[in-house]
Amino acid sequence: MSSEVRVRFAPSPTGVLHIGGVRTALYNFLFAKKHGGKFILRIEDTDQARFVDGAEQYIKDSLAWCGIEIDEGTDQGGDYAPYKQSERKHIYKKYAQQMIDAGTAYYAFDTSEELDEMREALKKAKANSLNYNSITRNNMKNSLTLSSEEVNRRINSGEPYVIRIKVPAKEDIRLNDMIRGWVNVHSSTMDDKVLMKSDGMPTYHLANVVDDYLMKITHVIRGEEWLPSAPLHVLLYRYLGWEDSMPQFAHLPLLLKPDGNGKLSKRDAAKHGFPIFPMQWKVTEEDASLKGFKEEGYLSAAFVNFLALLGWNSGTENEIFSLEELIEAFTIERVSKAGAKFDIDKAIWFNQQYIRNLEISELASLLLDQTAKEGFDCDQQKAQAISALLQKRIDFTHELLSKGKYFFEVPSTYVEKVVRKKWDDIARNVFNTFSNQLANADNMVAEGFQSKLELAVETHEVKVGMIMQILRVAITGESGGPDLMRVMEVLGTKEVADRIKKAINAFDQATNNE
Repeated sequence: MSSEVRVRFAPSPTGVLHIGGVRTALYNFLFAKKHGGKFILRIEDTDQARFVDGAEQYIKDSLAWCGIEIDEGTDQGGDYAPYKQSERKHIYKKYAQQMIDAGTAYYAFDTSEELDEMREALKKAKANSLNYNSITRNNMKNSLTLSSEEVNRRINSGEPYVIRIKVPAKEDIRLNDMIRGWVNVHSSTMDDKVLMKSDGMPTYHLANVVDDYLMKITHVIRGEEWLPSAPLHVLLYRYLGWEDSMPQFAHLPLLLKPDGNGKLSKRDAAKHGFPIFPMQWKVTEEDASLKGFKEEGYLSAAFVNFLALLGWNSGTENEIFSLEELIEAFTIERVSKAGAKFDIDKAIWFNQQYIRNLEISELASLLLDQTAKEGFDCDQQKAQAISALLQKRIDFTHELLSKGKYFFEVPSTYVEKVVRKKWDDIARNVFNTFSNQLANADNMVAEGFQSKLELAVETHEVKVGMIMQILRVAITGESGGPDLMRVMEVLGTKEVADRIKKAINAFDQATNNE
């Protein structure tokens, strides 16, 4: 085995990349970088019937958004190119033929109807297994039951065939998984899987083993759903004479539904309204509901941090890790065997933490982009002031504008409950006094507004606390928010005075109509 750690992420371009696939890529990347190794992207497109145009680019874009850098791949090249299985088609037949010559694989000519008949017969006989295996293969049309002359005649005549692995009848097949320890499977439970399909394309099983060997992959880190296939892959390494070069396996735990009952699915995401894809996938109208973390307003660093802790922990109390810190801390030994519950509230919490640690200038730039799209006037100074006020009050960056729209638009509606409860003659008198004071004043800082307001309430012998909520509603239309004096500082004295006067009329009309 190569002394350099070499891992691969090998998705199929058959559609959207699920969050579980992103986590698999992330763990491979972290492991490789922790050990100074290489992260390879290999596109496994042997299933041409399920190929989806645009899926390969979506995978690459998703990894790039997460900061997962590819060392070798279809775009980067490398010593073991090509990195797309459909371009390696000529390679696999050689190894399937090698196994046929060694008697560890065989030709099978059974039609789909004959395979169905076999399974129906096994069902009626109440057999323990419906597999094409060491028992059933003896009654089927294959090179184990037909003469060599008949096999050659069928092949030469162009009759469709597949190549199957010849699984031993009674043998324990073992592998030492890096996460789960020793896994032991009896060969009687295994299927004689197809290695080469009738169209000449290899199946996943043969192609991935051959490619892993030729690309000198040292560690195969993949999802738990591939654990049942691992004994077959062990057999393939043995039959091809590559046992000494077999990579170490690590099968990652499943990502579970929020309640922990079953594997996380697209249906769960649609039902509960949360994303389970890194980026939005827009190929068909049906895909419109498939939300992406990026489009929903998650920062990529927050998403990666959240994802890393779905099935792994550092062994410390710390939960916030940059990508560099994740590389330093990551070990396969601390990956859990048990499935990890998907918790969208935790994802939101991570996003909050990362937003709070952003530089105000970064938030201001995002806000300027948002205001430009909406046609609002906003300069750098105003964007920075608003961002500073909202930074600890938002879950997502797009909320800078949605939660701060009152900085750009005069409220058209007000919180009725507060108006009914708080609007009275005293409030009206304070509002009139305060707005008159502002009408003749230059622009002030927050402390200036505070002084003017205190003077107004003293004039009418009330406390500031009695007036603050209805004043906030008058200026912002909302009953809660950041420091009101700071809000007024951003708006400016004339704008605040105008809004108060407008609110007086609106509040009077609302209460008079009751």
